[in-house]
Amino acid sequence: MKMPNGFGGITKLSGKRRNPYRVRKTRGWTEDGKQLYDTIGYYKTREEALKALANYNENPYDLKTNNMTFDDVYNKWSEEHFEEIVPSAVRTWKAAYKYCSSLYNLRFKDIRVEHLEGTIKNAEVGQNTKQRIKSLFNLMYKWAMKHEIVNKDYAQLCNPVPKGARQIERIPFNDDEIKILWNNIDFPFVNMILIDIYSGWRPQELAILKTADINLEKGYFKGGLKTDAGKNRIVPIHSCILDLVKELYNPNNLQLFNDYNGQQCTLMTYDKYRNRFNKVMQKFNMKHRPHDCRHTFITKAKDAGINEYVLKLIVGHTINDITEKVYTHRELENLKEEIEKIKK
Repeated sequence: MKMPNGFGGITKLSGKRRNPYRVRKTRGWTEDGKQLYDTIGYYKTREEALKALANYNENPYDLKTNNMTFDDVYNKWSEEHFEEIVPSAVRTWKAAYKYCSSLYNLRFKDIRVEHLEGTIKNAEVGQNTKQRIKSLFNLMYKWAMKHEIVNKDYAQLCNPVPKGARQIERIPFNDDEIKILWNNIDFPFVNMILIDIYSGWRPQELAILKTADINLEKGYFKGGLKTDAGKNRIVPIHSCILDLVKELYNPNNLQLFNDYNGQQCTLMTYDKYRNRFNKVMQKFNMKHRPHDCRHTFITKAKDAGINEYVLKLIVGHTINDITEKVYTHRELENLKEEIEKIKK
């Protein structure tokens, strides 16, 4: 049956194919009169192909988006999303994407729940990474729906991924290790580690402490990230690290910590701090992660008998006690008295 002019065409391809009927639409002509085509899709029967061609002519759509693969959608989505997040978060999405290779070349609109769930199931990783893969699918489908690449969100139909057990073990610095650090205070970035051990910042928070948020006269830091309870909190400067903070403090610098030997800008970042931290651990044969400093502070604070609610205020933990929430505005002197219970 001959199609009307401009309607499009159906061709049965040779060989044994699951979907042998190709549907195409002419998108233009070359200078020598050769037709240029865009493929609408491949179908099992001629009837399915005719229906697809008729649907397209009734409601035309962008054939370029119609043929976008999983890889295409990821690249377009990531161009936008990665502009809004920090480099450490970018790495987690890229790591999750590496386990989706079975989907890379599939046309996005042809992907179904079994493809997505199979990718998650077959990934040889822990539950936490599998959850990240599922979250990647959620965000990609949200983007694809927004741009009318698909009209159904198959990621939402996938079974949830059970939460994996926390695998990272926090090991506090012992007294002997802390003594070694004090005895080697001139080694690069040892001072930064000690400041954290006696203040309890998250590593990301510590790295970007603003000079403008440090009050040496009254003896406190101000900063924090992540949660409402953790943002813009007041942390007293323990007397044993006050001189270290004063040595680093320069009102002309944006941040308290800087890396003057860095290859790019001098501003400290979490990634830079983690690398410097690891060098200190290697130098003194210690086995710790940056977050262990915060865990050390919390452990020492509990051992010293610091008030539970004061400790939560200092480290930025949520206070669930309704009565205590009314009295979360502790006086600075009260915070300083409590933190001084921790001995050097």
